Amino acid sequence: MPPYSCCWISDLSQSLNDRLSAYAAVAADLGVDAVALVPGPNFTRAVIHPFMSHERPFMLVIPAKGDPAALVPNLELRSWDLVGFEGKVFDWRDQDGHDAAFSELMAHLQIGSLGVEGQVMRVFVHHALQKARPNLRIVDAENEISGLRMIKTPEDIAALQEAIDISERALARVLDGVRLGQTEKEIEQSLIQALFAEGAEDQAFHPIVAAGDGSARPHAKARADYAVKSGDALLLDLGARKHGFAADITRTVFLDHATDEAQAVYDTVLRANQKGFEVARAGVTAHQIDDAVIGVLEASPYSDRIRTKTGHGLGRDVHEAPYIMRGNHMVLPAGTVFTNEPGLYQIDNFGVRIEDDVLITDGGCTSLTHFPKELTVLSC
Repeated sequence: MPPYSCCWISDLSQSLNDRLSAYAAVAADLGVDAVALVPGPNFTRAVIHPFMSHERPFMLVIPAKGDPAALVPNLELRSWDLVGFEGKVFDWRDQDGHDAAFSELMAHLQIGSLGVEGQVMRVFVHHALQKARPNLRIVDAENEISGLRMIKTPEDIAALQEAIDISERALARVLDGVRLGQTEKEIEQSLIQALFAEGAEDQAFHPIVAAGDGSARPHAKARADYAVKSGDALLLDLGARKHGFAADITRTVFLDHATDEAQAVYDTVLRANQKGFEVARAGVTAHQIDDAVIGVLEASPYSDRIRTKTGHGLGRDVHEAPYIMRGNHMVLPAGTVFTNEPGLYQIDNFGVRIEDDVLITDGGCTSLTHFPKELTVLSC
């Protein structure tokens, strides 16, 4: 199988030039001469083929006017050929270093300002640009560049749905096998194996498996020395990656029995999750969704257990725009996908999180996740 060709289905309805023209428009709107992409989700969206981010600088520069250019490590040239890029390419070898290639790139482009991905571009690449052109004005264009990924195409949604379906099958398989006395680490390993067995091309992120007091830590690490016991909450946060897109779902179950407190906390989180579906639709803001969801938690007896916002955008990155939080007044258009994941966490006791992946539509929203959400007590 040729490299980089098997699984990147999104945006194939557009030509490379069409995709790059969207970044040229971003540069023009920002009033900068060009924008630069480095390996990561935006780069992959633009060229379709994935490339690694490593110690070798690799950059695609798209001017507001004129032809794009690329700085490519020599060892990547044959893979770069698969992209179908028609602009000027400046390659460099490890033995020679990259300074000359940066100087040649800047001399070719003759730009005075450049928009970059502030959350992705690394400092040494920033320095190399300024060394090549000391007066270059570098602007953080993260929001504008990444914003092109916010509205998902039908191909994007299909890829997301496949990743979610794989994740849900893996979750069902693992929950069927949970037994008292297993360690969190053993359950984690079973979950990773199940993801790949069900068809994941990769993990979207390292899964969270947390039981008992561990479930009260939103980003807990699985423990090799904690064996699950009767009455524990067991929180599993997982996601498969398929066709370059990431799933992100969480369910919390209870082992053998659930206390009255556990039932009440779970019901509160579930009501908050349901409120997110009630208010999400095209035209609302991220602030409005979070305000409604967190408002349910704040009105409960467990308001002191709130530790997180409602959620975040989902796509090529597990966490991307929009961030569903108070103060973010971004209006959400149809085609946005976000996680609806309210939770309550009491340190040294237990936590509950319920997370769904939600597609905003003109008439409301659709849940891409279908795994049951009623309180589940595993007989194990």
